[in-house]
Amino acid sequence: MSPIDRNRQSGFTLVELLVVIAVIGILIALLLPAVQAARESARRMSCLNNLKQLGLSLQNYHDSNKHFPPSAALPAGGTFDGWSVQARLLPYLEEANLEDLIDWKLSYKSQPAVTQVRVPTYLCPSEVKDQQRPDGDLTHYPLNYGVNLGTWFVFDPTTGKGGDGLVYPNSKTRMANVTDGTSHTMAFAEVKAWNPYFRDGGNPDGRSAPIPSTPAEVMAYGGSFKTNSGHTEWVDARVHQTGVTGTFPPNTVFEHVDNGEVYDVDFTSSREGKTSDKSTYAVVTSRSYHSGGVQVAFTDGSARLVSEGIETTAWRALATREGGEVVSGEY
Repeated sequence: MSPIDRNRQSGFTLVELLVVIAVIGILIALLLPAVQAARESARRMSCLNNLKQLGLSLQNYHDSNKHFPPSAALPAGGTFDGWSVQARLLPYLEEANLEDLIDWKLSYKSQPAVTQVRVPTYLCPSEVKDQQRPDGDLTHYPLNYGVNLGTWFVFDPTTGKGGDGLVYPNSKTRMANVTDGTSHTMAFAEVKAWNPYFRDGGNPDGRSAPIPSTPAEVMAYGGSFKTNSGHTEWVDARVHQTGVTGTFPPNTVFEHVDNGEVYDVDFTSSREGKTSDKSTYAVVTSRSYHSGGVQVAFTDGSARLVSEGIETTAWRALATREGGEVVSGEY
């Protein structure tokens, strides 16, 4: 056999190369979903771990101060841009150096060195916009876990009355106040950062407006529409920034169309600390990037997934600290 013939026999034909490429393509197509599923599972577990840390930090705060942190510390009859629960939990999350930068007597708006900091524990690995948000002279960083501020009513500045959540402005709720049971009362739940919302619109009549039964009832209140700034300020005590409410089940869609674009929105009737005479009612829905529901930290320090198919009454029961409801079975 000549040298030329031997060289021809040692190489691949075009057909053989195409077959190999096709096989590799099939293997990649088969493996890619498994790889993506593994990555999502890892992100979900990391998110759940963040919530567990938040639950434990809340318990440690309670052990040190004999009460849970208020959702905001507001002056009686006055206004103030208050600090969030998340800010008060910093030293219990190994962020004492950051907490040392805070002057609690001053608004967060005068402390840009704090507002711009990214706190990893407050961010879900699946958050699609894990980035700073410029806001005038400040720069803010978002978060993905809102503290439980109840089912609808949040705060009345004229009386100091707070809502039925775990905490509210100027609250000093304790374990003893959680008569529904710490394992059946939400502490934190997932939220999406950069969420659109309405604020400072029609305020529900009276101080005991009934909880809305449909998204349409909420949307009718209207207000000033903010396209993408909800849950973008981990320092801000207001419900649309660092809170969540159990008005409607997880991932309930509140559709609003603006200039041809569809948004899934939240609602705050009046921002806490911005007025001395208007009550705050809010629908700030728990939303998740993970499929099937949302992950929740409970007051006993546990954390688990709650199905988005949970009944409204059961979800609202998890959002009250002393509503007297009985929540049983899987949720």
